[in-house]
Amino acid sequence: MPSNKYSSAIMAESDNMTATAAVNGDMATVEGLSENDSGLEMTNENSPLTGAEPPSPFSPKQNGGAVSPADESVNSLRRKRSRKPSETEYDSVWDSCSEEKSDGGSGCSSGLRQRPRPRTIFQAGLTAHAKPRNRERGQSKQEPSTPVSTLPEAPRLELMEQDSKDSAQSSVTSTSTTDMASQPEYNDNKGYGIGELVWGKIKGFSWWPGMVVTWRATGKRQASHGMRWLQWFGDGKFSEVSADKLDSITAFSKFFNQASYTKLASYRRAIFQALEVATIRAEKTFPVCNSDNPEDQVKPMLDWAHNGFLPKGKDGLKPRENSSEYCLFPAPPEGATLQAQLLESHPPELMPSAKRARLSLCKAKAASEDTYSREQMVHEVLKNHRSIEEFCLSCGKTRAATFHPLFEGGLCQACKDVYLEISYMYDDDGYQSYCTVCCGGREVLLCGNANCCRCFCVDCLDLLVGAGASNSARDLDPWLCYMCQPRQQYGVLKRRHDWSLKLQEFFVNDNGQEFESPKIYPAVPAEQRRPIRVLSLFDGIATGYLVLKDLGFKIDVYVASEVCEDSISVGVVRHEGKIQYVSDVRNITRKNIAEWGPFDLVIGGSPCNDLSIVNPARKGLYEGTGRLFFEFYRLLSEAKPKEGEDRPFFWMFENVVAMGVNDKRDISRFLECNPVMIDAIEVSAAHRARYFWGNLPGMNRPLCASGMDKLELQDCLEHGRVAKFGKVRTITTRSNSIKQGKDQHFPVMMNGKEDILWCTELERIFGFPVHYTDVSNMGRGARQKLLGRSWSVPVIRHLFAPLKDYFACE
Repeated sequence: MPSNKYSSAIMAESDNMTATAAVNGDMATVEGLSENDSGLEMTNENSPLTGAEPPSPFSPKQNGGAVSPADESVNSLRRKRSRKPSETEYDSVWDSCSEEKSDGGSGCSSGLRQRPRPRTIFQAGLTAHAKPRNRERGQSKQEPSTPVSTLPEAPRLELMEQDSKDSAQSSVTSTSTTDMASQPEYNDNKGYGIGELVWGKIKGFSWWPGMVVTWRATGKRQASHGMRWLQWFGDGKFSEVSADKLDSITAFSKFFNQASYTKLASYRRAIFQALEVATIRAEKTFPVCNSDNPEDQVKPMLDWAHNGFLPKGKDGLKPRENSSEYCLFPAPPEGATLQAQLLESHPPELMPSAKRARLSLCKAKAASEDTYSREQMVHEVLKNHRSIEEFCLSCGKTRAATFHPLFEGGLCQACKDVYLEISYMYDDDGYQSYCTVCCGGREVLLCGNANCCRCFCVDCLDLLVGAGASNSARDLDPWLCYMCQPRQQYGVLKRRHDWSLKLQEFFVNDNGQEFESPKIYPAVPAEQRRPIRVLSLFDGIATGYLVLKDLGFKIDVYVASEVCEDSISVGVVRHEGKIQYVSDVRNITRKNIAEWGPFDLVIGGSPCNDLSIVNPARKGLYEGTGRLFFEFYRLLSEAKPKEGEDRPFFWMFENVVAMGVNDKRDISRFLECNPVMIDAIEVSAAHRARYFWGNLPGMNRPLCASGMDKLELQDCLEHGRVAKFGKVRTITTRSNSIKQGKDQHFPVMMNGKEDILWCTELERIFGFPVHYTDVSNMGRGARQKLLGRSWSVPVIRHLFAPLKDYFACE
């Protein structure tokens, strides 16, 4: 069994995970907690595994199945999302728990958690104003249909997935174990009841250990016939998995993957956590290992598993009746060994870190002040005629740090950071994840305009518009949001007349970062202009080259770094070998830059996988693919003119808007400028909001469509096909990103039936020529992936057009 000596060594491997554990006689001291910017993390010092990688085997995110068909038909007119119960219900939970403890109720009379007195563990995000969202559009969780008496006797930490079957986000919920066991579930004669340890398989991932849980633990609907809800070891996320894709944990030697165990910290965490639970259930003890080698310390547990968990085998791993083992963090039995108690007294180290709270930090600090403060704000504006610009519309505090980009009013610094981070975060249904006004809200109403993707929370409507405004909105079908209704005063809420310009200014204006203005190069006389020389990093499908040729530039050299073979094939075929492809950006040296240069334009956009907050497993700017930004920065520094060179030099870097505000500011600090936010919706038929850093002339000028831009979806379709929507949501590499609206409809009608967008139509939406990606027998999925990673051609044309004053054109 792992020793404390080894545990302290392992903790040094993880920057963001700390814990303390002590042993005194036969008693185990409970967990230590560490807090950082992204939330609260709980670790188990006795775990011999690192906490480096959070990937999990959740399935590709879908919106289908958020509610049953019956629920959807009954509530189709309500157009709302439900969030967590109100804070008053939480207060009732803790009060009822305290009463039961003081009365010595049977539910709290035994177990380690009563020696010493149990502590309530809070995770970042579980505050009165950080309510995890739930997609169920039926009855709200706030309605009194859920009696307080069914809540748990002792609060316990569990993970709840926030979207449908396989969302990437997780949060915290309290669930009653008595509720879990009271109602029969999974009665399809396929086995695998609640609490069983299993191996599960979903498409795209290897076999992974998990535990069968009740649907109530997930915060979603019941599983379909023949399906099981699984909570995966390693990160606690949920997926609905077919019972045919499950096998008992006792088939350990069959499904254990040594290669994954060696390479992936996430897989090691999952395996160790599964063995922890198995050890507790089987009451298995292991001799203390004196070796410092982690493999030697974990080896006894692995050997025990490979040999079939003898002597008790499968029977010893069954969940105990009336126990708390319906989640991944059960309380240990009273008679458990010291090792077992020590393991179970900690929330496991394998717990994933919480995501940054989705609401203003001031809300998280003082819940009682927030409601009062916003009510006071409304009173001051309506009764005392104070200016709404003095207040933060999101939390109500005075001394706003900046303006609200869409409505008259301000935002404090904390709310501004949240707004910057998640205002362009969208769900699978294409709507904003959070309220347009406050970027929060426990329950939101969706705009009924098919071309609008905005939502407004009930709190903002009832406080800012007027009491009962949310109920009135529910009665309307369709209900148009306050960005779509005529511009007038609604309570204290009034849309800005210049909101589109203010939105651009908002994303550029960052008072925390002041940089010198970029050097302005004078225009070059026509007779002195020469062909342009370009270095394109992370080139993709050569969008930069295509735009330069469309604008008529003479291109002397176009050196492109790209690693995707399909992307290279598109560039080679469509541009007839005129692009010079080079190796991975990490292999380009200073000598290469000197040999290929000098360059007049350096462009690139590093992968956004580990920067986008939509990805819960993101590693940030300094890990994973996020670090590739520094390769752009390194090569940009090498390509810049040396001292004494007097020639125009331009550069541009692109990345996703939905990134952490700290990552954005770090990128800005390195590049020494603030980004411009441009959404392709102004010049195309699809949303595509992106940050652009650079020194291109006129980057801040308004985005205007040209005569060649196709602004409506209908303009992009083939003959005989009819668009159901004017615009479509952001198209990504995922196939279901084409579906639109809360009902996930395909956007096109043909022969009386819904149909997907064809590849040629996708190319028109992005501004590419028809059949641009039709090379090397690529299928539809591969072509969409190439387009989903590309730039929008009209946006790049808008940015590159001013360069015609500096370089030769045909």
